[in-house]
Amino acid sequence: MLTLLFCSFLGFSSAWGVTPTIDKEARQAKRFSRWVHRSPRRAQLTAYRMADQVFRDAQEHVDSRSGVIRPVLLGHSLQRRPIWGFRVSRPGTTPHTKVLVFAGIHALEWISTETATQFIEELVTLPPRGVEVVIVPLLNPDGREKVEQDLMAGRKTYRRGNAANVDLNRDFSVNRDAKAVWKHLIPQYYRSTKAPLSQPESQALDRLLAKEDFDVAVSLHAFGGFVYTPWAGLWERPEDWKTHHRLGTVMSQAQGAHAYKVRQLSRWGFFFRAHGAEIDHIYGQYDTLAFLIELTRSGLNPFRPRSFKSPFNWYNPKRPKRHVDKGIASLRALVYTLSRSEGVPDAD
Repeated sequence: MLTLLFCSFLGFSSAWGVTPTIDKEARQAKRFSRWVHRSPRRAQLTAYRMADQVFRDAQEHVDSRSGVIRPVLLGHSLQRRPIWGFRVSRPGTTPHTKVLVFAGIHALEWISTETATQFIEELVTLPPRGVEVVIVPLLNPDGREKVEQDLMAGRKTYRRGNAANVDLNRDFSVNRDAKAVWKHLIPQYYRSTKAPLSQPESQALDRLLAKEDFDVAVSLHAFGGFVYTPWAGLWERPEDWKTHHRLGTVMSQAQGAHAYKVRQLSRWGFFFRAHGAEIDHIYGQYDTLAFLIELTRSGLNPFRPRSFKSPFNWYNPKRPKRHVDKGIASLRALVYTLSRSEGVPDAD
């Protein structure tokens, strides 16, 4: 009898448009809120937000602009920390273009997470028409946690990888095999992980790419002052080189004076290749236009010798604002160009 009544209720609720289960996005929003409120608060030790503050600030926007920004759980890190993204779009419109922006793949590169976080704050105030943007401010939360512990303890430790000390930006599946003769002379530049997608963080990003069908993806790093395009592991030009270069130039020119140069990553130096890099995977596996922005030209200051002693300063300028502004100018130009052109503009 109870089963019959329950089935009758399901039929009634379906007929009247009442869903007996909670919407998935609403569930994720509640889960994100609970997780944020359980996270311990930490004092800000530098000009950069600590990880808990990154997500507390995002939570404020989720609460106040729930129709514009929705949290997305991509997966969990090796140490079971959640990897959160945020979907931003204009309510009541159907997007014609999807963009992915992700940061924090390397543990010490806090300028990337700061830029992604501030880009969220800008987008929610004026979401682009016709473009949905998914922003992942911290892909490597375990590595970030180690650096935060180092800063609190006064340790000056160089960290790049995740909890297993794996460089996530060498853990992807495309262009993993070194072919250049230089691999014998400078093998450190030609390493990839033992197997592709060996880490839960890179797996989480890959699942998102496989599910969402993005048109453009941008990975934020530090340092160097370049807008890089594929290929990273091959000298040859990619098939979509002209389109890559055109959109890269849009991002570069938006920065004004001392703008970052647009360059194919494998051509940064005639000897350089990056095998198993995320932009080759994104472009080669999913046919998504891919860019890697190396924010800043380093935080080292020849007039402050102490800046050389801390790896944190190598990647993160003491005053991040103008560097973050350059990164946001690039991302803004990309997104609103795609909005105005109603998709990726023709390279011709």
